[in-house]
Amino acid sequence: MAREEDEPLTKRRRLEPLLLDSLGIQELRSYIDELRTEIVRVEADIGRKDSHRSAADAFFKRP
Repeated sequence: MAREEDEPLTKRRRLEPLLLDSLGIQELRSYIDELRTEIVRVEADIGRKDSHRSAADAFFKRP
């Protein structure tokens, strides 16, 4: 019997796929809008974190 440490790590999904078969065109467009809004939010956070990292790198940079 394999131990848990021997099992490969699986990447956790952030978003569960939505079943699209039962959605109408307008519902699909709304879903796309929600996803785009989330993408914008995540990209803004990446930019903020990148800015903090750059500031920290500049502060700790040796002469």
